[in-house]
Amino acid sequence: MKFKSITYKWVINFIGIITIILAITNIIIFITVHQYFNNYAKESIKLNSTDLNNAINSVIKENSDTGSKKIKSLIENFTNYENIMVIGLNIKGEAIATSQKLSIDEKDMFKELLKNALEEKQFEKINLKDKNEELLTYTVKIPIINNKIAAIAYISSLKNIKIVIRNIMMISLILTLIILFLIAISGVFFIKYFVDPVREINLAIKEIADGNLKYRIKKDYHYEIEELSNSINFMANEISTSEYLKNEFISSVSHELRTPLTAIQGWSETILNTKDNNEEIFSKGMVVISKEVMRLAGMVEELLDFSKMQNGHFILKKDKMDLFAELEEAVLMYSDVALKEGKTLKYNEQKAVPIIFGDKNRIRQIFINIIDNAIKYSEPGDKITIDATATEEKATVVVKDTGCGISEKDLSHITEKFFKSNLTKKGSGIGLSIVKEIVEQHDGTIKFESIKGKGTTVTIEFNIYK
Repeated sequence: MKFKSITYKWVINFIGIITIILAITNIIIFITVHQYFNNYAKESIKLNSTDLNNAINSVIKENSDTGSKKIKSLIENFTNYENIMVIGLNIKGEAIATSQKLSIDEKDMFKELLKNALEEKQFEKINLKDKNEELLTYTVKIPIINNKIAAIAYISSLKNIKIVIRNIMMISLILTLIILFLIAISGVFFIKYFVDPVREINLAIKEIADGNLKYRIKKDYHYEIEELSNSINFMANEISTSEYLKNEFISSVSHELRTPLTAIQGWSETILNTKDNNEEIFSKGMVVISKEVMRLAGMVEELLDFSKMQNGHFILKKDKMDLFAELEEAVLMYSDVALKEGKTLKYNEQKAVPIIFGDKNRIRQIFINIIDNAIKYSEPGDKITIDATATEEKATVVVKDTGCGISEKDLSHITEKFFKSNLTKKGSGIGLSIVKEIVEQHDGTIKFESIKGKGTTVTIEFNIYK
C-alpha cells in the first residue's frame, strides 16, 4: 500500500523533520536578530544621550534662573550620527524644545512620554499609526526648572532596523527554500537509485515466487542494489537449476523404478503362465526377480538415506572398526560384476589394520557407491585400481578408473543433490551427496580429480582412532 512505501516514509520522516528543523531555526534566527537589533538600538540611544544628560545635570546643579534656557539650548544644539531626536517636555506634556524640526505632532504621544519619564520607564516602543512607523523612546526625568522642563525624551525610528531584520529573514527564508529544493533533488535521485530498483526487485521476487523462473532483473543498478540484483538473479538461476535437477531426478528415479518393476512383472507373469513345471524358466525367473528386488531395495534405501539427510535425522552408530575390512567386503561384492562386464578390478591392500571410530555399515556404503560409480562409468577393457594405505595419523583409500571421466565444469557439482554429469547412465544423482555427508560426519575428507575421457580418481581419508 502507498502509505507504507519507502517514498512515503522518506517524505514524512526525513523531509518533514528537516522542514520542522528549518522552521524552528528560522524562528530562532528571527528572535535572536530582533532581540540583537533592539538591544543595539537601546544601547545606541543610551550611549548618545550620555553627554547631553551629563551637561543637563551640570546645569541643574547650578540652580540658576537661566537653567531652563541653557537646557533648551543644549537640546536644540544636540547633534549625533544615529538620527536620534531629543525633545524637552514641560509638566503639561508639551514639547518646548527639540533637536530637530518636529515631523510629528502627537500631543497624546508627548503626554505618554512624560508619563513614562515620571514613572521612570526608560525604554518604550510607540507606534505611529498614521505613518505606519514604530519608534523607540528613552525618557529621563529631571528636576523641574522654572515650571518648564520636566523630562527629556530621546526618540529613534526603528524603520531601518526593521528593514535590516526583514532582509536577514528574507535571506534566511531563501536559504531554507534552497535547502529544501536540494533535499527534494536528492529525493528524486534517492527514488531513482533506490526506491525504483526495490520495486523492480520486489516484482522479480513475486514473478519467481509465482513460478516464472525465467524472469531476471535486466536493468543495471549501482552500489548494494547491484549486488542484491545479482544475488536475486543468481538465486533464480540456482532455483531453475534445482528445479531442472529435481525434474530430472524424478524422471530418472521413475525410470529406475520402472525398469526392475517391469522385469519383475514380466518374469512373474512368465512363471505364472508356464503350464509345465519348467525348472529352468522358474529358476532363471526367480534369479532375475531376486536381483531386481535387491536393486529396488537399494534404491529405496538410498532415497530414505537422502530424506534423513535432508531432515537432519541422518544418525550414525559409531564404534571402533577396521576400515580396510569394510573396503575388502565392498571389493568382493563388485569383483564378479567387473569381471562379467569385461573390466579389471585391482585391489592393492596394505598389510595394516587401521582402526577408526565410525559406523561400519555407512563406511561400507561409501566404498560400494564409489566402486559402483567407477564400474558404471567405465567401458569394457577399462581398469579400476583401489589402493589402501595407512599411517599413524591417517588411513587413505584411493579409487582410480580409466573410464569416461568428468568435465572440469561438472567436477565441482558432482556432490550436489540430483546432479548427474552423464545423463545416459543409470542413477538417481544423490549417491555422491550421501557419500560426502557420511564422510564429513566421520570427520574425513573426500577429493575428486578427473580428466574428461581419461578417468577419475577419488581419494578418501579418515583419522586413525587413538
